[in-house]
Formats: sequence, C-alpha cells, structure tokens
Amino acid sequence: MSRPLIGVTGDDTRLPLAWWFIRFALQRCGAEAYRLTPSRSALPENLDGIIISGGDDIDQRLYMPDAPEIAPINRERDRFEMIALELSLSRGLPILGICRGAQLLNVVLGGTLHSDLTMMRRLTSNKRMLLPRKTLHLETYSKLFQIFGKEQCKINSLHHQAIKDLGQGLRVAGRDADYIIQAVEDPEHRCRIGVQWHPEYLPFQLRQLHLFRHLVASARR
Repeated sequence: MSRPLIGVTGDDTRLPLAWWFIRFALQRCGAEAYRLTPSRSALPENLDGIIISGGDDIDQRLYMPDAPEIAPINRERDRFEMIALELSLSRGLPILGICRGAQLLNVVLGGTLHSDLTMMRRLTSNKRMLLPRKTLHLETYSKLFQIFGKEQCKINSLHHQAIKDLGQGLRVAGRDADYIIQAVEDPEHRCRIGVQWHPEYLPFQLRQLHLFRHLVASARR
C-alpha cells in the first residue's frame, strides 16, 4: 500500500524544529510529509491530509475586528494557512490542527479565541513548557477518547491563546483543569481535529503517536 502524503504547514524558518518532529512522527506512522510554507504554499493535488502546525499567535483582528494591533504577528502565515485550510475543507481532507493550528481551524470555521489566558488560570500554570505537566480531561463521547483509550493523560503547553466560541461543526473533545478547551473535533468527519498541545514533542508517549496514526489511517481511506 502506498504511503499517504500529508502536508505540514509552518513558517519559512531555517530551523523548522516542529517540521522535523512532525515529519518523524508521520514516518513512524507510515506516511510521507510534505512541507508547506508561505513561500511554498501550493497544495499538491495528490495531498491526502494536512497538519496545521504551531507557531506565532493568530492576528486578533481575524476574529475581533476592533482589536488593537499587537506583536508578534505573522499575517503572511495567517493568510497562507487560512487558504490552505479552506482548500483542505473544500476537498474533505483529514485535518489535524496543532496549537495555533487548532485555533486557526476554529477561526476559519467562524469561531473566536481567548487572546490571553492569564486571568483564566487558577489550578494550572500559564508557564510554557515542553514537558507534559498539564492534565487533559477528555469527553468520553469524543473521537479523541476512542483514539487515546483513556479519559485523562498528561500534555504539554506552549500557548497563551485558546478557543472561546466554537466554529461551525466543531465540538469540545477535551479541557484542562481550568476548564480551558484543549481539544476540538468535528464528529461528522473522519478526521477533523484540533489539539492545543504539541503531540509531536511527546514522542515517548504512545498515545500521542496514536493521534498521528489516526490522521494517517483517515488519509488512506
């Protein structure tokens, strides 16, 4: 069986750390990764799925027109990934959004974001770290619960924005201890998932690899 081709978006950086980790995870799951950036933005016709990876904050004015201009913002990447998402949605491709990718998927589908989580943190820290120090609580009705096979697991955290109002077709699949949304999914699609953490940086957790396996299996159908 041929290996599915999965697009992986990111920035035009010389040290694309997330790309390397995601590429490695996809290779372990039997797929080929295809790097997509603002300067290399054309989606191949034979693309079988797409990952919208993490990075800079999304421009608040995409979901709050009157918001003040703040930095750092990468509008070029915002535009490129929004077009990539719209094309992927129109083609019905399996989609996995990671961190800002989950947020952008929600915005493209008409949702909004919390622009700063500092005041919402009570039981969890707002400190960013790669180590899995936060607890994810999955909804037992969700696809993610089926993928992970348990109701709770440890996740990392590199974000200070998060999903507020859900985009069209999405439902909450998981939250953290402060009830902040950590995962969303479309129950009507075989794989349209957004996660707020970075599973690519947790390769030692088999359950995180299951997330990529689900994407690859969906891309094969």
